[in-house]
Amino acid sequence: MSMMVKQAVHDIDTPTGPMRCYLYRPNAEGPFSTIIFYSEIFQQTAPIARAAAIMAGHGFVVLVPEVFHELNPLGTVLAYDDAGKDKGNQDKFTKGLEHHDSDTQALVEFAQRQPFCSSLVGAMGVCIGGHLAYRAALNSDVVGAFCLYPTDIHSNTLPCNKGNDSLSRTGDIQGELALVFGRQDPHVDVAGRQLIYAKLSETKRCFSWLEVNAQHAFMRDEGERYDPALALQMYGQAVAFFQRVLR
Repeated sequence: MSMMVKQAVHDIDTPTGPMRCYLYRPNAEGPFSTIIFYSEIFQQTAPIARAAAIMAGHGFVVLVPEVFHELNPLGTVLAYDDAGKDKGNQDKFTKGLEHHDSDTQALVEFAQRQPFCSSLVGAMGVCIGGHLAYRAALNSDVVGAFCLYPTDIHSNTLPCNKGNDSLSRTGDIQGELALVFGRQDPHVDVAGRQLIYAKLSETKRCFSWLEVNAQHAFMRDEGERYDPALALQMYGQAVAFFQRVLR
C-alpha cells in the first residue's frame, strides 16, 4: 500500500540538551513501527530528508535526530564541501559515544509516547549514522538495525570510555543486524570489514552481511558517488528487513 508522508519537527530533551528531531510518518491511521534514522556528519541534508521520506512512505514513522545537537545551534545543516566536512569530522571526534547512547534512549522514549507509534523500534543510518544505528542496537528496545557503510566501528576512533567502543560491545547487541559495505569504500577497508565480521561471528550475533561494488556514500543522491540502481536495491532490502523485524 502506498502512503503519503506528513512531516513535523520536535525538540526532544536529552541529558546533554535539546535535540532537534525531524519526524516523517504515513498520512494514515497508525500505529506504525518506528525507525530512528541517523544521518551522516552533515546532519539532515536534503538527501537525508528524501531518504527518510522514502522509508516513511513504506509504512514507518521515521525520526531523524540532529546527531551533533550539543555542538551546533538547533537546525544546523552542514554543506557537502570542505568546510562542512571539516566541521562534521570535528564534531564526530568531539562527541562521546555515551552521549549518542543517551540520545538514542531519548528517541526511544519519545517514540513510545506517540499515539501513532507502535512499541517496536529499529535503527538505520549511513556513514557515521550506520555506526550509530549499530550502536543503537545496544539499546534493548531497538530490535533491528540496518547499517549502511558504517564508519569508525573497526578503528575505534570515536571518543568513549575505555571498553565501551562499539566493536568491543558487539556481544551485548540483542537485536538483528544488517550491514552493507562498498568494496571501494576507503573509509572501511578489507581488513576493517573482516574485523567487524569476525567480531559478529565470534559473539554469535544475528546478522546479515552484504558487500557491493560501490564507493562510500553511494546512497547519497547528490555527488559523483551516487549509484541510483544500487540505492534503490538497498531501500528495498531495508524495507523488507524492517517489515520483518518490526512486525
